[in-house]
Amino acid sequence: MKRPGGADFAPDAYVFPGGSVHDDDRTFEDEIRAAAVRELFEEVGILLARRGRSFAREADCEKVRGLTQRGTPFGAAVRELGLTPAFDRLVMFARWVTPAQLRRRFDARFFLARLPAGQTVHPQEGEVVDWLWSAPRHALHNSDVTLVYATQAVLESVADARDVNELFARARRMKEVPVVEPRIVETPSGWQVVR
Repeated sequence: MKRPGGADFAPDAYVFPGGSVHDDDRTFEDEIRAAAVRELFEEVGILLARRGRSFAREADCEKVRGLTQRGTPFGAAVRELGLTPAFDRLVMFARWVTPAQLRRRFDARFFLARLPAGQTVHPQEGEVVDWLWSAPRHALHNSDVTLVYATQAVLESVADARDVNELFARARRMKEVPVVEPRIVETPSGWQVVR
């Protein structure tokens, strides 16, 4: 998704949906995955939740959206509709911690997930000015797609996968997700981020 030009973080750049853990996320057994599910829904309208064995459909998304717009916290809205976040569908494959020299720091987890059938993207007005589905290689070589360093590096790490099934299998085989902590170093040609 593309961030607006005046955004505090990554203005005019394409990034993955994301954000920080909120108090409401802490009501679930996995606050990190709860934040991922909530942020995905808030920013692009995709709801990784199920009722029993069935994934949420577009009608469920509309109901959650209506409840949250009226002030109901996301977790309460999901529960009220008898839905459960599908944490098992989130496969973590990368973790990045921003350099210590930066004023604003992040400890970001990157997850893979499949788009539930019957749902469409609904970008959050004001927070998302454009969005696209793109193969990693295409995004990396598209001059119209501005990427921040971490987004570019994450895309590079998955661009060699033959298909999405291989990518999920590779991520599931990881015993431990490595933490990437890039550094900012001064070189003869200026400051650079290195991994």
